Amino acid sequence: MAARMAGSHLQSVAHAPAPAGRVVDCAIYADGRRQPGQLSYADAYAEVPRTPGAFVWLGLHEPTAEQMADVAEVFKLDPLAVEDAVTADSRPKIERFGEVTLFVLRTTRYVEHPELTETSEVVETGVIVLFIGERFVITVRHGQLGALGPVRGDLEQEPHRLAHGPWVVAHAICDRLADSYLDVSTAIEVDIDALEEKVFTPRTSSNIAQIYQLKRELMEFKRAVAPLQRPMTTLVEDKTFLPKEIRRYFRNVNDHLQRVVERIAAYDDLCNSILQARLAQVTVDQNNDMRKIAAWAAIAAMQTAIAGIYGMNFDYMPELQTQYGYPAVLTVMLGAALLLHRMFRSSGWL
Repeated sequence: MAARMAGSHLQSVAHAPAPAGRVVDCAIYADGRRQPGQLSYADAYAEVPRTPGAFVWLGLHEPTAEQMADVAEVFKLDPLAVEDAVTADSRPKIERFGEVTLFVLRTTRYVEHPELTETSEVVETGVIVLFIGERFVITVRHGQLGALGPVRGDLEQEPHRLAHGPWVVAHAICDRLADSYLDVSTAIEVDIDALEEKVFTPRTSSNIAQIYQLKRELMEFKRAVAPLQRPMTTLVEDKTFLPKEIRRYFRNVNDHLQRVVERIAAYDDLCNSILQARLAQVTVDQNNDMRKIAAWAAIAAMQTAIAGIYGMNFDYMPELQTQYGYPAVLTVMLGAALLLHRMFRSSGWL
């Protein structure tokens, strides 16, 4: 139930796939309000200095190297920073390039699945790269996750926040991502609980590959979230990055991030415990099988020993000349087998 709720919330964050390599939106904001008209990003950036406190918000989806080169020329971006915007596998980080701050974030989404298998995809990730300057904020998104239309729409309903400038956009995106991290962690917890219950169910059908697959997906989630701790700490503690009125907003995001990181560590330990428990179960099952095999071998050995003795063709052996010797020996063999079976069963070997 929780997994479905988490999944539905995340679906509200992600919109329909956007065509790759295109400008999603470009607008000028002055006093927290979107200015009318549709301008190219070059014209918009040229228009900004004419309005005090205004800034440009440019949104891109999977831009090509040529398109990013043109954007870099217009907004005077550092070539090293632009390289991170073109690739889709960057780690979360924050760097200063002169007056421009590069902020890399990872998006996550819980992938719904009816049952965890050896190949189930549990977590899907993407990348959002932000260039934050005094008069502009550029958001570059890779992958189909984390569409920023809802973030833009929510901020436009709060002009008093947008009036603080480009860093408010960065906070709104971080806040939305932190909430999605919490949702994904809650959904993963449901999977872990189901797997744990399955492992400890008698005659379970779960195998070690399912546990290992969940650990791999959890590790992917960790790679998306854990590296963000250092950039977020920098924003909260380094007074040169943020205005004082914006810094307090990031403290709340940092608290949510720490909760998610703590959950991931706890989930990883729990997965290790489940894996060790399953390995112990396999060992116990193998020992039980070996004991059963040994018990049946002992019962068969008793019959083989008796039959072997009477197959030696000696002239002077008990019961050879007795009329009921043959059925008597069969009765002894059957009785010995039943006695041994009862002894092994009472001791737990059968």
